[in-house]
Amino acid sequence: MDTMRERFISVTSRLLDEDPRLALVLAEISMDGFLPAQRRHPDRVINVGIREQLLVGVGGGLALTGMRPVMHTFASFLVERPFEQVKLDFGHQGTGGVLVSASASYDWPAGGFTHMAPGDVALLDTLEGWTVHVPGHPDEAEALLRHAYAAGDDKVYVRLSQQSNAAPRPVEGLRFQTVREGRAGVVVAVGPLLDNVLAATEGLDLTVLYAPTVRPFDGATLRAAAASAGSAAAADVVLVEPYLAGTSTTAANDALADTPHRVLGLGVGRAELRRYGTIDEHTAAHGLDPRSLRDRITGFLRPPVR
Repeated sequence: MDTMRERFISVTSRLLDEDPRLALVLAEISMDGFLPAQRRHPDRVINVGIREQLLVGVGGGLALTGMRPVMHTFASFLVERPFEQVKLDFGHQGTGGVLVSASASYDWPAGGFTHMAPGDVALLDTLEGWTVHVPGHPDEAEALLRHAYAAGDDKVYVRLSQQSNAAPRPVEGLRFQTVREGRAGVVVAVGPLLDNVLAATEGLDLTVLYAPTVRPFDGATLRAAAASAGSAAAADVVLVEPYLAGTSTTAANDALADTPHRVLGLGVGRAELRRYGTIDEHTAAHGLDPRSLRDRITGFLRPPVR
């Protein structure tokens, strides 16, 4: 199976052939994969070198001319380093474009903390109007990329990961999907953490919702699931996100504002892990492996679910 990043290269290369409005801006990362597309479209595949602020600035300029810019590099260099350009060149100028990241929160541990960006979605939450897709499989990544490229002049962030669920789920609009139904609480699994959540909650009387798109936050589906699964006293909701823990707790609390409820946000911790390790070791260290998730979820629910 190809990776999400490999799928990004193949689908974007094809769409550059089909859509003259589409333009790709790179900062060295993934450039080798796009060399054939650059030879075919030298005016619409632009490599600015290791200059990430310029990467976003060029994308904003292309958007002002009516192009649909796609900007790509590691998440830490796409959202964090050029945040001022993201804020001004798209938000302030009222333009649209597509940010496509690689390496997610810790997908290249050998790169160290400079190449990790667990706070990217939380940072974009400080801005208005960004759609955020977090696919859990390369097939979902392709569907969400196609949706993002065709989304008029919207501002879209597509967060690609080396991690993947074993099988894709149909991408149905921007809504959460009900994967499993139960009565003792609701667990929202985001993107590539769905398989871990399903393994962690196997045999438990819980509703599992799957979220390949997290912004806009699908409060309607969460409210409906909480109403069906919550006890008479309150609805218990657990969010399992592959980025900074608690990123979506405010959105969940807002969605359930008129309902007694409790929300637990699980995700990547704030403490820096200073050993390189592997992806799986980082996942376990942040308590996002199936065994840790089961302990944390069952310990939160009331009465405890076993």
